[in-house]
Amino acid sequence: MLPEVISFEHAPQMKQVETGWTYADIWETLAKLQPSKPALLHGEHSVTWQQFDDRANCLAQFLLNAGCGHQAKVAFFLYNGPEYLETFYACSKASLVHVNTNYRYGPDELTYLWEDADVVAVVFHGAFTQTIESLRSEVPKIHTWLWVDDQSGPCPDWATPYEQAVTTSTDSRVAGGTPSDGAVRCRQGRSGDDLVLIYTGGTTGMPKGVMWRQDDLFLVVDGPNGDSLPAKPDHEQASTGERFSPAVRDRVLSRPGPASIPACPLMHGTGLINSANSLSLGGSIITLTERKLSIAELLETIAAQQVKSIFIVGDAFARPILDALDSEPDRWDLSSLRVILSSGVIWSNETKKGILGHYPRLILVDAYGSSEALGVGSSVSSKDSAAATASFKLSVNAVVIDDDGSLVVPGSGVVGRIGVQGHTPIGYYKDDAKTAVTFPTVNGIRYSIPGDYATIENDGTINLLGRGSVCINTAGEKVFPEEVEEALKRVDTVRDAIVVGIPDDRFGQTVAAVVHAPAGLDTKAAINQVKSDLAHYKAPRLVLVVDSLERAANGKISYQRWTDYAAAQALSQERD
Repeated sequence: MLPEVISFEHAPQMKQVETGWTYADIWETLAKLQPSKPALLHGEHSVTWQQFDDRANCLAQFLLNAGCGHQAKVAFFLYNGPEYLETFYACSKASLVHVNTNYRYGPDELTYLWEDADVVAVVFHGAFTQTIESLRSEVPKIHTWLWVDDQSGPCPDWATPYEQAVTTSTDSRVAGGTPSDGAVRCRQGRSGDDLVLIYTGGTTGMPKGVMWRQDDLFLVVDGPNGDSLPAKPDHEQASTGERFSPAVRDRVLSRPGPASIPACPLMHGTGLINSANSLSLGGSIITLTERKLSIAELLETIAAQQVKSIFIVGDAFARPILDALDSEPDRWDLSSLRVILSSGVIWSNETKKGILGHYPRLILVDAYGSSEALGVGSSVSSKDSAAATASFKLSVNAVVIDDDGSLVVPGSGVVGRIGVQGHTPIGYYKDDAKTAVTFPTVNGIRYSIPGDYATIENDGTINLLGRGSVCINTAGEKVFPEEVEEALKRVDTVRDAIVVGIPDDRFGQTVAAVVHAPAGLDTKAAINQVKSDLAHYKAPRLVLVVDSLERAANGKISYQRWTDYAAAQALSQERD
């Protein structure tokens, strides 16, 4: 007999510890400890920690002089490169707020995002000049434009060259305009309460700005390192003099930071947050020069720079890596690589096994979380143990909650939503209604519950089922797409899959799948294989093969786009 369901009110309250750190506090100390060590690398371009600090100082001062007030919003309309992290550092120094911007957005989407976020300054690559010119009149709040030269054309007369801003202080009140003097003003008003805005659209809905305190964001990401920084001493709160942290020094000297590559875009949480964490350990970030994923450049860079960790987003990145290793196993020396970390989209067990077959010493980390809920759980695979796809070990802060608001008992088979407490976002920017739904407080405990459904096993392992917003209801039975997608990916020739619900006169909805299978697919055999793994009602009745599922750079996919496609194809087949 199952034990009595634990009441939601008895969920343990995690002590909320605030330490007061900002990323600038940590990185300024690192710049003093290791001034000549590379901090950022991009092709042949290298930025030392001292240069990183100096350039961020100048940029912070420029933005302040341009009229960016306390916690003013700065949009990052940038591809991967040193400029992204330099601007992030400058915003932290000057108590300004990062606003990520999807570089695939068109004018209408950009206008919505920048208006919603109250953006007053934009840093952009030159390739986006024409797009910005088409919408500038629609965003009158934006008074400062910084143009990053990418050989796409001249700087427009309404923008300032980025290199000018990061090499010159324009503050007449700072004698000599030196970076070190300018840094003093940048510190005014800085605190752990300063925000980082991470806009996320997920698979449905308009983008929403997730508000993270810098202190909370640092603590939740840094926690797994095992030696998180203590509270900032009072003398480090001073607005003048040197900010040097012995705690940062002791940690970095005991374990030098690694060289890491964000293979995924910095404009998404996976790339930015993990890169910031690596820098906070005293490491260096290497960005790829190709604007579309180049597996050859990625693997060549790992070998040339002796990279220890890379950040990816699921099979959209991992499978091409495996394909390259399978086709040319002796081409690259990846012996320096120790960790591949994926977040945002789960990656298949078969792909993990394939990569480990080439490099058994690797640790493959599948970090489960979202922009709203970091540190929920993880799945770690190595040569000694390969974790099952969509199976994660919950962190001590995470729970599964059923529809009645009770904690799901491990092993009960009850489906619930995943929630996490502790260091969580403040909420969604300017959206109290959505904040109340996603970040409820129950009996004094505040949770982040983005909407992912799961069951929980006796050992605390969760089996991820998918987002409730795309759950399929067929004849009264719930089908979670991700569960079926993973079953389809176990079919030999299937490289990628999405499962959607399409209208059905008899069942309300029926399950359909759209797959990428470049070597061809026996659709009936694929359906039968899914039936051998799952309940028959979960198997797709319709399987469509396409050349590409058009995943975004963060690995996410438009369920609406493929739902419409599958529904149209089903209707066409009925007519035929």
